Order: sequence, then structure tokens, then C-alpha cells
Amino acid sequence: MRMPNAVRNVRTISALLNAAEQEARASGEDLPGAEHLLLAALTLEEDSARRAFARVGADPDDLRAAIDAQHADALRAIGITPTDDALLAAAHEAPPPPRGLYKASPSGQAALHAAVSFQKRRRGSRLLGAHVVGAVAGTEHGTAARALRAMGVDREALRAAASEVLEEG
Repeated sequence: MRMPNAVRNVRTISALLNAAEQEARASGEDLPGAEHLLLAALTLEEDSARRAFARVGADPDDLRAAIDAQHADALRAIGITPTDDALLAAAHEAPPPPRGLYKASPSGQAALHAAVSFQKRRRGSRLLGAHVVGAVAGTEHGTAARALRAMGVDREALRAAASEVLEEG
């Protein structure tokens, strides 16, 4: 018996939120943002997010490094020079345990809301990683947008690629 989309969506959202929170904690951030949801979408078993990246010639495995570079640039912009040793030490510190109810930064909340809205406009579709890719690629500002730009990814092309992957099923 096939599960209704609503049940599958709850499972996908749970997987996305848990993975995004782990991504944020691993990078020393309190709340996951859109960039963490994008990284989480790339880990989903159904792989539609990875296929959207591949369609525009981008390696999804390069995203984490691009995000880390954006965070390091932001620190330098406020006068903090991240050193390799400091970054390595921070990466090996045990992240704090989960806090219970899921909380996200405003960009994370907006990205999830946009992904679910994108999915709902496509009747009969269940929530997939490509919905998250399309939603995040539609944002003009923020860490995720800067990371995609640094990777040489055209956000509109990525958004279109996500739609194409979703059309294919």
C-alpha cells in the first residue's frame, strides 16, 4: 500500500529539518539557515536535489566548501581572521545536543515555507529535495545565494533545473 503524500511529506520535512540542524550545529551555528536546508536536501535518498545541481554542471559536493568560504568571508568582513587551526578545532568540537522543537533562522524558515509552497503548487507531487533547491535558488540574498554565486551557479538556471527534475518525476 502506498503512503499518502501528506505522510511522506512529514517524513521528508522531518529528515530535512534534522539534517539541517545537524549541519548548522556542525558548523558552530545555533540555528539552521537556508544554506543548511540546501545541504540537507542534497542528502535525501531520492536524489532530486543532486540531479538539479548536475543538470547545471555544478558539483553538489562543492556546496559545503562554498558555504564555509562565505562564512569565513563574513568573519573577515567584521575583522576576525579565521585561521585553519581555529576552524579545524571548531569543527572537531562536539556540537550541542538537539534542543527539542525545531527552530530555524529567518532564512531557514523562509526556505522551508517556499519549498512547501512550491510543492503544493504542483498537485500530486510529494515534497522532494528539488523543491528545496528551487526555493533556495529563488533567493537573491544570503549565504546560500552567495555560495551558489561563488560556485559559478546561475540561480535562475538552477531553479529551472529543479523544475525540470520535478517534471520528470
